[in-house]
Amino acid sequence: MSFIKKMQQKEFWSNFAKIAIPFFVFLSIAMLLMNSWRDVFAGDFAKVNEANFANGEWIRFFGIKVVISFFYGLWMTNRNMK
Repeated sequence: MSFIKKMQQKEFWSNFAKIAIPFFVFLSIAMLLMNSWRDVFAGDFAKVNEANFANGEWIRFFGIKVVISFFYGLWMTNRNMK
């Protein structure tokens, strides 16, 4: 079945959400720990906020993860559906 035909099914988008949302959460947590692991484990969330989310940084922090999660979800869902 072609990719376009798979995308037109309700089941495709249900499976897409099951893959993309957990991957987004995992990716966000992993990158937050990689960017600010010392501050996270020290409990200094003001520094974590300043480094990752303040002054519009949240757009860059979450933006790339949304894009990566979207394409990963499409790819995995297309690969796993018959």
